[in-house]
Amino acid sequence: MKKILLSVFTVLFLGLIFNCSTVKVNSPHIQREWMLVSFGNFTKNELIKNKAGINLTTPQENGKIRGSAFMGCNNMFFSSEFKNDGKVKISGVGGTMKACQNMNLETKFSKSFQNMTKYSVEGHFLTLSDDAGNSMKFVAADWD
Repeated sequence: MKKILLSVFTVLFLGLIFNCSTVKVNSPHIQREWMLVSFGNFTKNELIKNKAGINLTTPQENGKIRGSAFMGCNNMFFSSEFKNDGKVKISGVGGTMKACQNMNLETKFSKSFQNMTKYSVEGHFLTLSDDAGNSMKFVAADWD
């Protein structure tokens, strides 16, 4: 009987360990609106003027968050997966196609954003980075 219980416990324990990669990220820390405060050569004032940010408030579906972004002109959309190991996968980036006077921020953001592979949340800040060391930093929009 002890061997059976030990075997069942071992199987359950190993199942929990191997399923950790499918556990959803602690949503309240990620699923919010984020204002872009640091990206490339753009000043913080430029980012604020353009109301640059991402919205991750859509409920998760199959571990993915359907997000949106705005950089001052077009509405963008994407799909994102935030893993508990600090990795992020951003895919399906698209958007409306309005022609605006200054598309520089939007163009650079959309090209860089889909290459982000890592994330970290520290306090009210979300940092996304790629494998080449480029990063973009956001602050929670609901942070005073």
